[in-house]
Amino acid sequence: MRIHNKKEFGLGLAMLTGFFLALFAIFSPIHEGGRNTLDYMDGVFNAISKHSAYYIPEVAEKAKQHAGTQATLAVKAADDKQAARMARLFAAAGAEVAADGAQLKLSGDLGRLFDTVLSDADLMFKNDSAAVSAKYGEDGRQVLYDWHKALSAMAKDLNKQEKYSEAKTLRDIQTKAVEPAYNYYGIEAVPMTSMLWIALAALIGYVVYTIWYGFAILFLFEGWGLKLDH
Repeated sequence: MRIHNKKEFGLGLAMLTGFFLALFAIFSPIHEGGRNTLDYMDGVFNAISKHSAYYIPEVAEKAKQHAGTQATLAVKAADDKQAARMARLFAAAGAEVAADGAQLKLSGDLGRLFDTVLSDADLMFKNDSAAVSAKYGEDGRQVLYDWHKALSAMAKDLNKQEKYSEAKTLRDIQTKAVEPAYNYYGIEAVPMTSMLWIALAALIGYVVYTIWYGFAILFLFEGWGLKLDH
């Protein structure tokens, strides 16, 4: 193989070697807990996004308008075991529950029920699974999972009864409280301001690293004698 420009080819080869050395470092377990750089940055951005996904106080304010609202609802669980777990959840919210296999019928104050769900979601959002487990005798994430399924069934029944305002609030609780609490469990929420320089360094590093690879390939092939003509 004949090298057209050895200096340019050497520069491209050196840059490409440096690129792969940096790539090796990125995938090496050099951070606390044996994490590599990608895992570390994933944790950073998860922590930042969790902090910005805390909507529970906002949803709780909307839920207050349903305090004292009585409702009778039908909820179908996946099986008898889930029905038994759901029955404990509803009972903790002060509702009267009648079970027939996987089918549940509950009557109670929607405002109190909403408050119970939000309280459980708030504890889990703050990674306090022990408090939720002590309350129900179940793993905290299992409790949130059952609440999520129960809320879906409740929303359908509320819509059938044309109680659209209550159904909308319930959906907000489900998507803005229960789901974030479940998905972000175990992650510590961190404000963007305290991670700003790390986030900027990651963004700038990504851009520089991409350009670095592009120029390495450019110098390598131009040094070899391959060029694009227009």
